[in-house]
Amino acid sequence: MAYAQGDGVELYYEVAGPDDGVPLLLVNGLGSQMVTWPPDLVDAFTDRGFRVISFDNRDVGRSTWLREHDGKVMPMIADAFRGKPVDAPYRLADLACDAVAVLDAVGVDQAHLFGTSMGGMIVQQMAIDHPERVASLTSAISTTGDPDVGQPHDGMVKVLYERAPEEREANIAHQVEVSRQIGSPSDFDEAWARRKAELQFDRGLNPEGVGRQLLAVGVSPSRTEALGRVAVPALVIHGDVDPLVDVSGGRRTAEAIPGAELLEVNGMGHDLPPSQWAPIIDAVTRLAARVADPS
Repeated sequence: MAYAQGDGVELYYEVAGPDDGVPLLLVNGLGSQMVTWPPDLVDAFTDRGFRVISFDNRDVGRSTWLREHDGKVMPMIADAFRGKPVDAPYRLADLACDAVAVLDAVGVDQAHLFGTSMGGMIVQQMAIDHPERVASLTSAISTTGDPDVGQPHDGMVKVLYERAPEEREANIAHQVEVSRQIGSPSDFDEAWARRKAELQFDRGLNPEGVGRQLLAVGVSPSRTEALGRVAVPALVIHGDVDPLVDVSGGRRTAEAIPGAELLEVNGMGHDLPPSQWAPIIDAVTRLAARVADPS
């Protein structure tokens, strides 16, 4: 088991693919653990010559669980999203520093970044705060932090706030239903949704930690202006029927980053369904090739 040392936290990580492969850092979204990256998708990236690095963000999985504000997080989240001052234990900038610590631990000076949802926010922040560590940026099903874009559709806010049952089978059933609600309507893989829920439950669930992550999103400022200074090649991926982060968030992200490519996928929700892996992998591979040969 390998751990990177962050600022007061330990971050569990794993590496797949050839030692001399092109580094690709995968960054997870809100409350999700590194095991939610489908093994076949990881294998597809390693088959393209990538050295794939994945890790648990702080407060989930096998990385450090904090205890600050336990039992008080939900009211703080509500205040943060109303614009009230909140003493959050960390922000997206701190989560970006965690990701840099993982690169340090692996011995990688610069990597291609691929982040989904909150992970997209984190890789955006990495490109803003640590541009020397970023070879390219892929932000998927994410947004910029502007309140006028990327908002959940009607009825979806409860998905962020609803606490799952503690009993294993009930928890897994709940997580499968959440995946169904937010995912691609015509491309839902129930078997993988269940397997993913089982893996996360058995590695350890930390509801208060998920709340602290959501609080970090709520207290972090818009990245739009700073993204205008990002100079690395960038790809933005978003589904046009994403109910949790509206597609307007992806469009704004692509508008904000100079020269960014927008891959808007018809019928895709808040997930990366297997039917879309081929075009996504192709797009990320082309992005990496542009860095390797700018001509």
